[in-house]
Formats: sequence, C-alpha cells, structure tokens
Amino acid sequence: MTGLLDGKALAARMQSEMAAEVAQLQTQYGRSPGLAVLMVGDNPASAAYVRNKEQACERVGIASYGQHFPAETTQPTLEAAIQQLNQDDRVDGILVQLPLPDHLDSVALLNQIDPNKDADGLHPTNLGRLLRGEPGLQSCTPAGSMRLMQEYGLSFKGKQAVVVGRSILVGKPLALMLLAEDATVTIAHSRTPDLATVTRSADILVAAVGRTHLITGDMVKPGAVVIDVGINRVVNPETGKGRLVGDVDFDSVQPVAEWITPVPGGIGPMTVTMLLHNTVWSYRQRMIG
Repeated sequence: MTGLLDGKALAARMQSEMAAEVAQLQTQYGRSPGLAVLMVGDNPASAAYVRNKEQACERVGIASYGQHFPAETTQPTLEAAIQQLNQDDRVDGILVQLPLPDHLDSVALLNQIDPNKDADGLHPTNLGRLLRGEPGLQSCTPAGSMRLMQEYGLSFKGKQAVVVGRSILVGKPLALMLLAEDATVTIAHSRTPDLATVTRSADILVAAVGRTHLITGDMVKPGAVVIDVGINRVVNPETGKGRLVGDVDFDSVQPVAEWITPVPGGIGPMTVTMLLHNTVWSYRQRMIG
C-alpha cells in the first residue's frame, strides 16, 4: 500500500507550533515578526498565492507589510521599495512574488534584498551558504520537501536521488540539500536523453519541471519515494473548470511508489510554511543578534 506524504497536515501542525512560539517571542521582544510580499501586476495565480501567504501570516501572528504595484511599475521604483524595506526594523522577511512582468529584471531585484531578510532563500549569499553547508535562509520549496520526508522518517543516506529539474528555485538547491544528507544525487532535466532510464534508478525521485504528467508509472522504480513539486493548472474542455495537477501522473505512479506526495496537498502547503519559518528564523536572529 502506497503511503501519502501529507504536506497539508504537517503544515497545519507546524503553523500551530509557530503561532505559540510567535506569541511568546512577541511578549519577549515587544513586536511581531514582519513579512513584506511585493507583487507587481494582476496575474491571478500570483494574487491567489499572495492571499494565501497573507492568510498564513495572520494564522501564525506574523505582521504583513505587503505592497501591490501596477504592472507598468519601473525597475528603479521597485528597487527603491526594496531598499526601504531593508531599512525597516519591523520587517524581517522580504519576498518578490514571481513571475514579474517581462520588462522587469527579477534577478537584479532579488539581489537588492538584504540577504538576512531574504525570506525566499534565493539571494546569492544564501545560495552560497547552502553550497558551503552553513546555516542560513533556505529556499522554501526544497526545504519544505526535505522537512516533509524527514517527518515520515525517510532515510537519505546512501540512497540514489534523481531530481528532474535544474531551476535555481527548486532543482539545484534541493540537489544540494539531498547531497548534504548523504544521498547520491543526479540532476536530470527535459533535455536528458532517455529520461526514463535515469528516473528508474531513483530511490528518491523529485519532479520539478512544471510539465503536466511528465513522470509516468513506467518511469518509476518499484518502492521509490516520489516527490511532486509541479503545480500545473489543467482545464476540462467539457466543463471549463480548472484543477491543479502535478508533474507526476499520480494514478499510474501511485501503485508503483512506496511513498508519494499528492497535488494539491503535498509540497504546496509546505512551501508557504517554510516561508513563515524563514521569517520567524530571521526575526529571531535579528532580535538575539
């Protein structure tokens, strides 16, 4: 019987523990942790994500200092907003909601964020800390994936791990985290020849490409742990209704895998929870420091 890695349940528990911790810290330090999410334009998916993050902040007791800018906002305006938040003592975490409109340079904006307030863990300084195995703010989706596997007591030591996807957001940092836990890691991607042969070698298989149902049952080693990071929206042509599916074809993979994450309800809730965790961690470092 395949086990489900229930990110929704773990996220709820972690958020409730965080709420108790934040209430205590607030009494101790006289203010709540603060998170600022910057959103540009009217991308409906981004708006839903931002709303979700703000509601999660509310549940845990984190103050939201979000700012919403029109789509035509210029690079200098956003850079000035980030600099202001870097100086704002109430703000412990800053996040720029991606994707941004095409005329903006997202890398240049992310590099403007104070590394110690980098709630998404994407600043070169934090990626460098991860590479060197030093403590620091870690990218939320990979950190959430690791935390979920650890919760279920899954072992990494000596395991073959295959990460399909090489983005700076998920694939590369997750490969480093698995390596740090003594897994032997292969990074594959959409241009890997004979991808199925590579994925079938994996004890731990992570799909993080953003392509609907890329991984099918015949590509998975029996008894593997399958982590589906993909969130793809598909629309039923008959009803016109949309639903979320992953990069893994759940129905064909579930009977083969020993453990699998559902979409939705797997890695998504963990990503938001690790964002809150990063904000609280940063707050604690600043208050103690």
